[in-house]
Amino acid sequence: MSFFENTRKPVGLGGKVMVSMMNLGHTPVATWGLEFLRLSPDAKVLDCGCGGGSNIKRLLKSCPRGIVKGIDYSPVSVEKARKVNHAAIAEGRCSVLQGSVADMIFADASFDAVTAFETVYFWPALPQCFRGIYRVLKPGGTFLICNESNGDTDKDEKWTEIIGGMVIYKSGELKAYLEQAGFHDVQIHKKKNWLCITARKRGDQA
Repeated sequence: MSFFENTRKPVGLGGKVMVSMMNLGHTPVATWGLEFLRLSPDAKVLDCGCGGGSNIKRLLKSCPRGIVKGIDYSPVSVEKARKVNHAAIAEGRCSVLQGSVADMIFADASFDAVTAFETVYFWPALPQCFRGIYRVLKPGGTFLICNESNGDTDKDEKWTEIIGGMVIYKSGELKAYLEQAGFHDVQIHKKKNWLCITARKRGDQA
């Protein structure tokens, strides 16, 4: 397995190095993307594909009286995310679980917001995953997707060539999948080669 395969599912020593690199390297795009997410101080948030946990830490700061949960299918990522957020976990404001976005155990209408930073490239059966996120969001809740690659340039192909199973979606493709899952008010934002999408769950549902 090449070192770059650890971007998809970090394992072993190489995976530990990768999650630390991603915590630093993804800071600019994550900080930009979070500008489009408005959270109440007591919001309940889920970070899907949470990686090394740096975005969980940012989300905790955005909702100082809220709760942030993370989920990732890599044991290496879960371990790192727990270390990064150990204080909030001890306070009962955070938990990080190992599991797949495609089969989440959370109850219906559990979260005010769900985030996905640099991760939807690797999700299997994307429409199914989006339906699962729609299910766990509260009515009126927001789903935020933030990617460093928006699929608009040929430069993105180098990553799909070296990372198995990676798919770089264009904004129109993601918008269509989101609307098929039931989301509305899909907003698309771009900067450089970055892409941020917010979508809302309809608020008239019980």
